[in-house]
Amino acid sequence: MHFVQQLAEAHSARWFFGLRNTFLTLKAIRTVKYNKTVVHVDDDPAILKIVSRTLDIYGIKVVSIQDPLNAIAVITQLGARVVMLDIDMPGKDGLTLLHEIKRFDAGIQVIMCTGMVSLRTVLRATSLGAESCIFKPIHDLNEITTAVDRAFERIDRWWIALQDWTDRQEAFNQVQNQVLAPQSR
Repeated sequence: MHFVQQLAEAHSARWFFGLRNTFLTLKAIRTVKYNKTVVHVDDDPAILKIVSRTLDIYGIKVVSIQDPLNAIAVITQLGARVVMLDIDMPGKDGLTLLHEIKRFDAGIQVIMCTGMVSLRTVLRATSLGAESCIFKPIHDLNEITTAVDRAFERIDRWWIALQDWTDRQEAFNQVQNQVLAPQSR
C-alpha cells in the first residue's frame, strides 16, 4: 500500500482509486485539439448541399466531395476525423471506401448515409466499422447533427482517455524514479 500512497500523493491522482478527477477531465477537454471538419462523400449534389448547410449552422466545417475516387486523398490531406459516406456511388461504393478508410486509420469516425435501406447493408457497414447509418431521404435534419455530435464525442473521449493514460504514465515514472533513486545511492 505504501507504493500506491506515494503514487497518489505524487500526482494527486484521485482517478487512481477509481474516481474521476473533474479537474483533470476538464483540463483534458480544454487541451483537445484536432481538426473538427467533416468530409462528406456523396454523388448527389443536393444531399451534399443539405448536409453542408445543416452542419454549417452548428459551426462545423464540411468538405463536400462528389467523386469518391478523390476521398482518401482529401481525408488524409485534411486530417479529418469524421467522414460521411453514401453507399451507392459510381466509381467506388461507400462500403469499399469505408473499408479503405478504416484500414488507413481505424480511429476515423465514419457515418454512412444511404438510400439502400436493408438490414444486410447496415450489418455490412457496421461490421466494417461504421459508427452509424442515416437513411435517405432525410426527413429530419437532426439525424445528421446527432450523428456528427456523437462522432465528435467519441473522438473527445479517446483524447481524454489518451490524456489520462499519459498523466498516469508520467505519475508512475515520477514515483518509480523516487522509489528507485534512493536504492542506487
